[in-house]
Amino acid sequence: MDSSKIITELRKSVGENRKEFSEHIGIPVRTLEDWEAGKRTPPEYVPRLIAYQLKYEELTGERKF
Repeated sequence: MDSSKIITELRKSVGENRKEFSEHIGIPVRTLEDWEAGKRTPPEYVPRLIAYQLKYEELTGERKF
């Protein structure tokens, strides 16, 4: 699966729109839009870091999904 699909699926898994998700993970909304549209490709490690952040928040109860 390519990074645009991975990032889109991560965003959908927490039920946030692009603006909310960009604020949540600290990435500009325009960058997130470009990544999801496949116009730009994030560094290889970024989708993994986002996934780790979301999993950490889920396990520690810092964010309710």
